[in-house]
Amino acid sequence: MEESSFLNPTYALSNAGVHEGQEVADFGAGSGFFTRAAARAVGSGTVWAVDTNGDLLTRIKSLAIAEGLHNVEILRGNIESPAGCGLPAEHFDVVIAANILFSAHNKTQLVKEMHRVLKKAGRALVTDWSSSHGGLGPHPDHVVREPQARELFEDNGFTYMGPIRAGAYHWGFTVRKKSVKSAQ
Repeated sequence: MEESSFLNPTYALSNAGVHEGQEVADFGAGSGFFTRAAARAVGSGTVWAVDTNGDLLTRIKSLAIAEGLHNVEILRGNIESPAGCGLPAEHFDVVIAANILFSAHNKTQLVKEMHRVLKKAGRALVTDWSSSHGGLGPHPDHVVREPQARELFEDNGFTYMGPIRAGAYHWGFTVRKKSVKSAQ
Protein backbone atom coordinates (compact mmCIF):
# COMPACT_ATOMS: atom_id res chain seq x y z
CA MET A 1 0.00 0.00 0.00
CA GLU A 2 1.46 3.34 -0.99
CA GLU A 3 1.67 6.08 1.63
CA SER A 4 -0.40 8.37 -0.60
CA SER A 5 -3.34 6.00 -0.33
CA PHE A 6 -6.37 6.19 1.92
CA LEU A 7 -6.98 3.79 4.79
CA ASN A 8 -7.67 0.30 3.42
CA PRO A 9 -9.58 -1.90 5.91
CA THR A 10 -8.62 -5.20 4.23
CA TYR A 11 -4.95 -4.30 4.29
CA ALA A 12 -5.07 -3.02 7.89
CA LEU A 13 -6.87 -6.16 9.12
CA SER A 14 -4.38 -8.40 7.35
CA ASN A 15 -1.47 -6.55 8.93
CA ALA A 16 -3.17 -6.89 12.33
CA GLY A 17 -3.35 -10.67 11.87
CA VAL A 18 -7.14 -11.02 11.61
CA HIS A 19 -7.81 -14.47 10.17
CA GLU A 20 -10.23 -17.33 9.58
CA GLY A 21 -12.38 -18.44 12.49
CA GLN A 22 -11.83 -15.47 14.79
CA GLU A 23 -14.47 -13.65 16.80
CA VAL A 24 -14.20 -9.90 16.14
CA ALA A 25 -15.97 -6.82 17.52
CA ASP A 26 -15.99 -3.57 15.55
CA PHE A 27 -16.49 -0.74 18.06
CA GLY A 28 -18.08 2.36 16.56
CA ALA A 29 -18.73 0.47 13.33
CA GLY A 30 -20.11 3.52 11.51
CA SER A 31 -20.43 2.78 7.80
CA GLY A 32 -19.27 -0.82 8.23
CA PHE A 33 -16.16 -0.72 6.05
CA PHE A 34 -14.11 -2.51 8.71
CA THR A 35 -17.01 -4.78 9.71
CA ARG A 36 -17.48 -6.14 6.21
CA ALA A 37 -13.75 -6.48 5.54
CA ALA A 38 -13.36 -8.34 8.83
CA ALA A 39 -16.29 -10.62 7.95
CA ARG A 40 -14.51 -11.65 4.76
CA ALA A 41 -11.26 -12.23 6.69
CA VAL A 42 -12.74 -14.38 9.47
CA GLY A 43 -14.90 -16.58 7.20
CA SER A 44 -16.47 -19.06 9.62
CA GLY A 45 -15.93 -16.64 12.51
CA THR A 46 -18.29 -13.85 13.49
CA VAL A 47 -18.03 -10.07 13.45
CA TRP A 48 -20.15 -7.94 15.75
CA ALA A 49 -20.73 -4.36 14.61
CA VAL A 50 -21.43 -2.13 17.63
CA ASP A 51 -22.63 1.45 17.28
CA THR A 52 -25.07 3.87 18.90
CA ASN A 53 -26.73 4.62 15.56
CA GLY A 54 -29.37 2.01 14.79
CA ASP A 55 -29.86 3.25 11.22
CA LEU A 56 -26.19 2.70 10.43
CA LEU A 57 -26.33 -0.78 11.95
CA THR A 58 -29.34 -1.71 9.83
CA ARG A 59 -27.46 -0.51 6.75
CA ILE A 60 -24.38 -2.54 7.72
CA LYS A 61 -26.49 -5.70 8.08
CA SER A 62 -28.22 -5.09 4.73
CA LEU A 63 -24.93 -4.50 2.92
CA ALA A 64 -23.39 -7.59 4.52
CA ILE A 65 -26.28 -9.79 3.42
CA ALA A 66 -26.16 -8.32 -0.10
CA GLU A 67 -22.44 -9.20 -0.22
CA GLY A 68 -23.10 -12.76 0.97
CA LEU A 69 -21.61 -12.12 4.41
CA HIS A 70 -23.84 -14.03 6.81
CA ASN A 71 -21.36 -13.83 9.71
CA VAL A 72 -22.13 -10.20 10.64
CA GLU A 73 -24.20 -9.43 13.72
CA ILE A 74 -25.24 -5.94 14.79
CA LEU A 75 -25.74 -4.53 18.27
CA ARG A 76 -26.71 -1.07 19.39
CA GLY A 77 -24.56 -0.18 22.37
CA ASN A 78 -22.51 2.45 24.16
CA ILE A 79 -18.82 1.59 23.86
CA GLU A 80 -17.91 4.38 26.29
CA SER A 81 -19.65 3.02 29.39
CA PRO A 82 -18.92 -0.03 31.58
CA ALA A 83 -20.43 -3.09 29.86
CA GLY A 84 -22.34 -0.62 27.69
CA CYS A 85 -21.55 -2.35 24.40
CA GLY A 86 -23.68 -5.31 25.45
CA LEU A 87 -21.10 -7.90 24.43
CA PRO A 88 -19.88 -10.68 26.75
CA ALA A 89 -16.64 -10.35 28.67
CA GLU A 90 -13.50 -12.15 27.48
CA HIS A 91 -15.12 -13.45 24.29
CA PHE A 92 -13.34 -11.77 21.36
CA ASP A 93 -10.04 -12.45 19.64
CA VAL A 94 -9.85 -8.95 18.13
CA VAL A 95 -11.54 -5.60 18.73
CA ILE A 96 -11.38 -2.93 16.03
CA ALA A 97 -11.30 0.76 16.97
CA ALA A 98 -11.15 2.54 13.62
CA ASN A 99 -11.62 6.30 13.49
CA ILE A 100 -13.42 6.54 16.82
CA LEU A 101 -10.88 7.93 19.27
CA PHE A 102 -11.18 11.45 17.86
CA SER A 103 -14.92 11.49 18.60
CA ALA A 104 -14.96 9.58 21.90
CA HIS A 105 -15.89 11.65 24.93
CA ASN A 106 -14.61 9.06 27.42
CA LYS A 107 -11.56 7.58 25.76
CA THR A 108 -10.37 5.80 28.92
CA GLN A 109 -13.67 3.98 29.37
CA LEU A 110 -13.69 3.06 25.67
CA VAL A 111 -10.29 1.39 26.09
CA LYS A 112 -11.45 -0.37 29.28
CA GLU A 113 -14.52 -1.70 27.45
CA MET A 114 -12.28 -3.05 24.68
CA HIS A 115 -10.13 -4.72 27.34
CA ARG A 116 -13.21 -6.23 29.03
CA VAL A 117 -14.52 -8.00 25.91
CA LEU A 118 -11.17 -9.36 24.72
CA LYS A 119 -10.04 -12.88 25.51
CA LYS A 120 -6.81 -13.38 27.41
CA ALA A 121 -4.04 -12.13 25.09
CA GLY A 122 -6.66 -10.80 22.63
CA ARG A 123 -5.63 -7.99 20.29
CA ALA A 124 -6.95 -4.62 19.29
CA LEU A 125 -6.49 -2.87 15.97
CA VAL A 126 -6.45 0.87 16.56
CA THR A 127 -6.37 3.45 13.78
CA ASP A 128 -7.35 7.09 13.60
CA TRP A 129 -6.78 10.32 11.72
CA SER A 130 -3.22 11.69 11.83
CA SER A 131 -4.39 15.29 11.27
CA SER A 132 -7.44 17.21 10.12
CA HIS A 133 -5.87 17.34 6.63
CA GLY A 134 -7.45 20.65 5.72
CA GLY A 135 -10.93 19.57 6.76
CA LEU A 136 -10.85 16.04 5.33
CA GLY A 137 -10.49 14.61 8.84
CA PRO A 138 -11.76 15.75 12.24
CA HIS A 139 -11.46 19.25 13.64
CA PRO A 140 -7.81 19.88 14.62
CA ASP A 141 -8.80 20.09 18.31
CA HIS A 142 -10.18 16.54 18.17
CA VAL A 143 -7.24 14.79 16.51
CA VAL A 144 -5.67 12.13 18.74
CA ARG A 145 -1.98 11.70 18.05
CA GLU A 146 -0.55 8.20 17.87
CA PRO A 147 1.75 8.60 20.93
CA GLN A 148 -1.21 9.82 22.99
CA ALA A 149 -3.32 6.84 21.89
CA ARG A 150 -0.52 4.39 22.56
CA GLU A 151 -0.08 5.76 26.09
CA LEU A 152 -3.84 5.53 26.68
CA PHE A 153 -3.85 1.84 25.78
CA GLU A 154 -0.65 1.01 27.68
CA ASP A 155 -2.05 2.73 30.80
CA ASN A 156 -5.20 0.61 30.59
CA GLY A 157 -4.02 -2.98 30.35
CA PHE A 158 -2.51 -3.33 26.90
CA THR A 159 0.96 -4.04 25.52
CA TYR A 160 2.01 -2.27 22.34
CA MET A 161 2.73 -4.76 19.54
CA GLY A 162 3.67 -2.49 16.69
CA PRO A 163 2.54 -0.11 13.99
CA ILE A 164 0.48 -0.93 10.94
CA ARG A 165 0.64 1.03 7.72
CA ALA A 166 -2.59 2.97 7.46
CA GLY A 167 -2.09 5.22 4.46
CA ALA A 168 -1.31 8.91 4.22
CA TYR A 169 -4.12 10.24 6.43
CA HIS A 170 -4.15 7.81 9.35
CA TRP A 171 -1.87 6.16 11.88
CA GLY A 172 -2.44 2.63 13.16
CA PHE A 173 -1.12 0.06 15.59
CA THR A 174 -1.98 -3.18 17.31
CA VAL A 175 -1.97 -3.85 21.04
CA ARG A 176 -2.41 -7.06 23.04
CA LYS A 177 -4.36 -7.48 26.25
CA LYS A 178 -1.91 -7.97 29.10
CA SER A 179 -2.10 -11.15 31.11
CA VAL A 180 -3.32 -10.50 34.63
CA LYS A 181 -1.24 -12.24 37.24
CA SER A 182 -3.16 -13.62 40.17
CA ALA A 183 -2.40 -12.32 43.66
CA GLN A 184 -0.43 -14.73 45.79
